[in-house]
Amino acid sequence: MKTTLLGLTFLTLVTGACVSADDHSPATVKEHFKHDFLIGAAIPVPHVNGLDPQADSVVSLHFNSVVAENCMKCERIHPAADRYFWDDADAFVKYGEDRGMAVIGHCLVWHSQLAPWFPYDEDGNYVSVDVLKERLKEHIHTIVGRYKGRIHGWDVVNEAIEDNGSYRHSPFYDILGEEFIPLAFQYAHEADPDAELYLNDYSMALPVKRDAYVRIIEELKKRGLRIDGMGMQSHIGLDYPDLKEYEKTMVALADAGVDVMVTELDMTALPTVQHGANVSDNIQSKDNKNLYMDGLSEEVLKKWNDRMADVFRLYKKHSDIISRVTFWGTHDGMSWRNDWPIKGRTDYPLLFDRDYKMKDFMVAELAGEETEK
Repeated sequence: MKTTLLGLTFLTLVTGACVSADDHSPATVKEHFKHDFLIGAAIPVPHVNGLDPQADSVVSLHFNSVVAENCMKCERIHPAADRYFWDDADAFVKYGEDRGMAVIGHCLVWHSQLAPWFPYDEDGNYVSVDVLKERLKEHIHTIVGRYKGRIHGWDVVNEAIEDNGSYRHSPFYDILGEEFIPLAFQYAHEADPDAELYLNDYSMALPVKRDAYVRIIEELKKRGLRIDGMGMQSHIGLDYPDLKEYEKTMVALADAGVDVMVTELDMTALPTVQHGANVSDNIQSKDNKNLYMDGLSEEVLKKWNDRMADVFRLYKKHSDIISRVTFWGTHDGMSWRNDWPIKGRTDYPLLFDRDYKMKDFMVAELAGEETEK
């Protein structure tokens, strides 16, 4: 089931370092990992529209997969019952196609960034089971059908389970119960039988959440529904998650018969702040712990690179079960982790810094060097 795309070898790193033509080491990230997994990033509409040409150079050179950051979410693409907005999603799909990339659609069913009209009737009450089924079917058939044969895979259901292993009380669950997940996968497969179909969620190192998704995957397979992969959202930090539990989840998902995908990868360099697990949450604090407004100290920078090197060693160890690794963004300056979970924070979580320079752990990886401990 696992798939990869071959990237072209380029001779110049975005770091500015040159690789000679007779040097047999790969010059790009996608070339380096071409036998392991797809590697890419979520990209925003301004990037697609040419407003960040340096980021475009990074993505085109180093990645072979792109994910829609926001343009395919319900509130953007289906803002009213009788209206779809296609411009941004069309441009995103063409962007990936023009560069020979695996294009990932994100996401079809999610409680957040849901168009306000979707689960309600004219009086502001939840619609009936039959009405929501019909709306869900029409929504998925229309979007997936429009891009049939052009999308490599879809995040069909996003963030359906709470950290305690229970179903999230979203409008989909409140109206349809557990059945909303099988229905979504059924509708997506009907619309494009050749597209890969995925679940996606955060906190996947938690044993109870891991077990819940294994049960869901097993139930989908028992019903004969297509389920190709599970996305492990990896918004991680210097002190979380426990990499042993993170690894256990990878193995458990593979044992359940699906590919593992590392999705939404970024790693904060800032001290952990207690907050809700939902990435849409934001908190206010007089002590915003924004310690590195002008850049990371050498000590913290080393810790960041050492830990990210450890994370990628884990990915390479399990490259037989990991089909894709996707950063949630391209460079530090455009990351959502700036200003989160406290306004005013400056963070350094991505593969490239604010000057579009590749981080040291990956430079060492491409050169075949071990990061100094």
